[in-house]
Formats: sequence, structure tokens, C-alpha cells
Amino acid sequence: MTEVSLVKMPSLEGKRLSFALAEDRVAHYPEFRDFFVRTFDLDRKGLAEPGFVRAPSGIIYAFIFIGRSGIPFPSGLEIYAVVDALEPIDVDVLDRDLWSILRWMIGGVGAPWTVEDFDRTGRLYRVPAAPSG
Repeated sequence: MTEVSLVKMPSLEGKRLSFALAEDRVAHYPEFRDFFVRTFDLDRKGLAEPGFVRAPSGIIYAFIFIGRSGIPFPSGLEIYAVVDALEPIDVDVLDRDLWSILRWMIGGVGAPWTVEDFDRTGRLYRVPAAPSG
């Protein structure tokens, strides 16, 4: 599996949410906020339910959108891995999945943001999950 894809809310029985990433300034770049609104139908759903994606590893991730008074929705985002209740998540898998999810987001946002620039930045900073190139 190589792509990130949207999925419906999975059964959470026997699962837990394992924290993966937080961004409290989604509204800082309106094009990212617009991407989330469009992709996860947030104009209709609002805070009613998280969005879910399946990462290349097969793990499902929950996108919890945060609203704050006086700031366009969503103002923040938290991402959690949906994992078996008693199992730890492999940090290398988590890093690779988050890199893929960030690439998916940047690709969805589009210009002036590019996946190629993101990958180059990852290589520059020697991020292990960044594709070599």
C-alpha cells in the first residue's frame, strides 16, 4: 500500500487513539484550512466527528479538528493512530506514515506548496522518513 486514502469511521471496539501529531495554527495558512474543510466535508460536519485516513502501513489515523472562538474553523488539528488497545505503535512506522500523510496534505493543498519541496526539506534535515532522492 503506498497511498493515503480517506476511510469511513472504523469500529473503535478494542482500539485506542495513540497521539501522533498536533498543529494548533491550521488557520495560519488558509489554503490548509480550506483543504481540510473540502476533504473532510467540515462545512457540513463541523466538530461532529473526526476524519479518518488509511496510511501506507494500513494503520488508520483519526483527524480531530479543533475550533476556537473568533478563529475560522478548523483552527487546529490533532492526529491519532487507531491501534489495538494494548499494543504500542512502532515509532518508525508512525514516522513513515506521518511523512506520507503530510505529503498527501501538501499535494492536496497545491501551489505554492509542493511535495517535491517538502521532500527536499526532509532530505536537507535528514529526516529518516523522507524519500531519498
